[in-house]
Amino acid sequence: MYSRDTRFVSNYEMFADGQRWILQNSGAIAYYASRAYLTNPLISTEYGDIEPSALNFVFSRAVHDGIHEDLDIFNYSMKRARFSFEISLRTDFADIFEVKAKRVVRKGNVTTRWDQRKSELISSYEHDGFKRALTTHVIDSGSAAYYSNGRISFLVDLAGKASWHACFHHLMNEPAGLLRRSHKCVHVLGNPESEVETELRDWKGITTSLTSSNEDIYRLFKQSLEDMAALRLPPGEIQNEFIPAAGVPWFVAIFGRDSLIVSLQNMVVYPDFARGALDILGKLQATEIDDYRDAQPGKILHEIRVGELAERKRVPHTPYYGTADATALYLITLHEAWKWLGDDRLFLQHEGVARRCLEWIDRYGDLDGDGLQEYQTRSPQGYENMAWKDAADSVMYPDGTPVRGPKALCELQGYTFDAWVRMADAFEYFNDPHLAAVLRRKAAALRRKFEELFWCEETGFYVYGLDGEKRQVRTIVSNPGHLLWSGIVSRERAGRVIARLFERDMWSGWGIRTLSEKCPAFNPFSYQNGSIWPHDNGIIAMGCKRYGFSKEAARIARDISEAASYFVFYRLPELYAGTARAPAAFPVQYLGANVPQAWAAGSVFHLLRAILGLDADAHKKALYVDPVLPHWLPNITLHNLRVGRSTVTLRFWREQDETRYEVLSISDGLDVMHSGENRLRSGDERKWGLPLGA
Repeated sequence: MYSRDTRFVSNYEMFADGQRWILQNSGAIAYYASRAYLTNPLISTEYGDIEPSALNFVFSRAVHDGIHEDLDIFNYSMKRARFSFEISLRTDFADIFEVKAKRVVRKGNVTTRWDQRKSELISSYEHDGFKRALTTHVIDSGSAAYYSNGRISFLVDLAGKASWHACFHHLMNEPAGLLRRSHKCVHVLGNPESEVETELRDWKGITTSLTSSNEDIYRLFKQSLEDMAALRLPPGEIQNEFIPAAGVPWFVAIFGRDSLIVSLQNMVVYPDFARGALDILGKLQATEIDDYRDAQPGKILHEIRVGELAERKRVPHTPYYGTADATALYLITLHEAWKWLGDDRLFLQHEGVARRCLEWIDRYGDLDGDGLQEYQTRSPQGYENMAWKDAADSVMYPDGTPVRGPKALCELQGYTFDAWVRMADAFEYFNDPHLAAVLRRKAAALRRKFEELFWCEETGFYVYGLDGEKRQVRTIVSNPGHLLWSGIVSRERAGRVIARLFERDMWSGWGIRTLSEKCPAFNPFSYQNGSIWPHDNGIIAMGCKRYGFSKEAARIARDISEAASYFVFYRLPELYAGTARAPAAFPVQYLGANVPQAWAAGSVFHLLRAILGLDADAHKKALYVDPVLPHWLPNITLHNLRVGRSTVTLRFWREQDETRYEVLSISDGLDVMHSGENRLRSGDERKWGLPLGA
C-alpha cells in the first residue's frame, strides 16, 4: 500500500492455522476496487481436519477514505470448522524512489501498538523528524481480534453452511491518530449509494460520453474515461480543482508536462481539467535560481514529491524543475482552455504566470542566446534529458552513441513557436497589441531559423535536434510528429514528414515507434528507444489532421485502438513494445509500465479529435468539425460535448465514401460549423493556432 510517495505496507499475507489460502481467481471490479476468491488446503487443527475446498474466502478491497477491506469466509461443508484466521501485516515506510530502484535502506524506528479495546493496530515511523503512521482498525468482526507475533488473529468457529465476516479499515496518516475517523463497516462495492460510486456517476454526468458500433473505440473510450476518474488527485490546500496524477504505481504525483498534456487531451471530454493543472502549476512556478532543483524564475515544474527523501532534500523533487517543455506547454494549455471554456477570468487569473513563462523562455530556455530552446542540467542529481523522452539514453546520434549537450531538441522549438502564436492571439484579445506583435515576429523568426537548421534533405526529415556544437542529430525518431501538432512545419514538407513516419522502420502496425529500427540503439522492448507510446501517437495524429492528412490520422487511431483490445479492460499501458504487427502477434506491455497512466488513457481523446476535426471558440459560441470517418469506424456519437456553457450531442456516420453529421441536441445557442478540408488555405487560421501566412 502506497500513499504520498511512501510504501506503508510491504507485505500482507493471510493464513488459516498457519496454512496459506489457495487463490482461485482475482481481479479488478472497478477502478477503485478488487476482489479475490480463495479456498483452503487440507488444514489439520486441534479440533480435527478441515477438508480441502470446504471453505470459501472472499477478500474484497476498495480505495475509499483510506483502504476498506471486507473479509468473508463461508463453510460449505456440513461439518463444523474451527481454526485460527491470521493476517500478517508488515510495514517498512520505504520511500517510493528506493522501492523503484530496489535499494531500500533500513532507517529510523518503526513501532507497533495494539489497542485491544479499540481493535486497532497503529504502526508508526519516525526518522529525523519525518513521520508516517498506518492505522488498521478491525470493524464488525464475527469474533474478537487479537494481536501477537506480528499477526492479527481471530478464532473462527463456523457451523456447517455458516459464514464469518470482518472489515478492515486502513488509514495512512501522519502522525499516528491524527486523522481519526468514525469507523463503521461500509459496503462500498456494489452499493450505488456509496460516496465513491456517487462520485463516479457525477464524473460521468459532466464528461463527454461516446457510442459507436465499433467495439474497440467504444470500450477504449469508456475505460479511458474511468481511468481519468481514477487518476484525479483531489483538491487540496494549493489548488481548488482536480489535477490528474501521471500514473500508477510510480507517478501518483503532480507532474508538469504530464498534467498539461492530459489537460489538452481532455478538452473534448472535460475541459475544466485544465483549471486544476494551471492553478497548481502556476502557484508552484519557480521564483529563484536553484541549480540543485534546476529551477529558474518563471519555469514550470517537472515533478513534486512528498516522501522522506524529498522532505530531507536527498532528492531535488521539492519540486524539481528539470523539464524544458512544461513552460511552453503551460502557455499552450492556458490558451486552449481559455478557447474551449470561453472564460476570460481564467486567462486573467494566470496572466502573470504566463508573462513569467514568456520571460523564462527568452532568458533561460535559450541558453546561448541564439533564438533556440536548449537544455542542460546544473544539478548533480538532475536529468540528462528534459523533453518528454527523458530517459538518460533516449537522445542519441544515428550510430547509437549518446548526444552531448546542451541539446536543442526539435519539438522544443515547435512548442515554443505554438506558445508564442497562441499568446499573441490572447494578448491581442486582451488589448496588448504591442506584445502580440512582438510574439508574432519572434514566432516567424523561429520558424525561419528552424527550417534552416533542423531540416535534413538527405533524410527528407527534420532532425532530432542540435547537439552542443550545433551539429544536426540526424537520428530518425517520432519527435518530428510533434512538430506537425505545433504547426511549425512548412506546408511543403509536412507530407514528407508524415510519409517518413509511416515507413516500415518507424511504423510497426501497432503504432509509430519512438525510434527507427535501423538505428543501432533500437530495442522494441526498451523504454523510449523503439517502444510505442500511445500519447505520442495521439499527438502525431493531431498533427496529421492539422495538415489535412485525415487518412493517416485514422490509421494511427486504428493501430492504437486495436492494440488496446489486447490489454485487460482495453486499458492502454504507458507504453508497449515496438515489435512488428504480424499474424498471431500481439502488442507486448513494457515491463514496469504504469497502468493506468493518464496520457496513455487520454490518447484516445486526441485520436477521436483528429478523426472528427474538433475545435472550438467558446467566445464565438462556435464548435468546428471536419469529420473524415474511416471505413472501420462507420459511425460515432458524442454526447454532452461541452464548449463554454453550451453542450451538444453530435452523430457522425459514413455514407458510401462521405462523412456526414447531424446535431441531435444543442444548448445555449452554440453554432456547429464545418471547418472544411481547406481550412489551412482559408485565411481563418486563428482557431488552429497558426500565424497568418503559415
